[in-house]
Amino acid sequence: MNSIETILLNFSEIRRRSIKLWSGVPSEYLNWKPDENAFTIIEMIRHVLEGEHLFHKIVQNRGNLGNYQSPWKDLKYSDLKNELIFSEKYRTDFLKMISELEESDLKSVSIERTEVGQSKLLGDYLNRIAYHESVHTGQLLSYLRTLDIERPKIWD
Repeated sequence: MNSIETILLNFSEIRRRSIKLWSGVPSEYLNWKPDENAFTIIEMIRHVLEGEHLFHKIVQNRGNLGNYQSPWKDLKYSDLKNELIFSEKYRTDFLKMISELEESDLKSVSIERTEVGQSKLLGDYLNRIAYHESVHTGQLLSYLRTLDIERPKIWD
């Protein structure tokens, strides 16, 4: 297995576990949040899905977002099924972009985010994208613990 295949496997496993967790949230709790400044559960799910698209555009443009417009901008929150259906095309495009990379790109392509003072090699940046979703998975597990809701077993 080469580095690109490993990165794709990591993205696949993280998303599989996220969906397993998200699917375990009773629908009546989708709008719950622990405090006024936090994401609701459905907002967090959207944030992860939308964030991946944003990261995809950052990678495509080597850091420059220009006047990025999110496809989610005017989309009303609904439920997990609709969130996943809407994001499916963007997820497919993102994974296709990764699969078309060359191994050498991971060490030679630089992502320059001047607006946040960040300069990372592509391999590092892709791992940071995966980490973002993982962090929110842990955050959502904490939400469910606070609500005293059974947490799906994502460590299979």
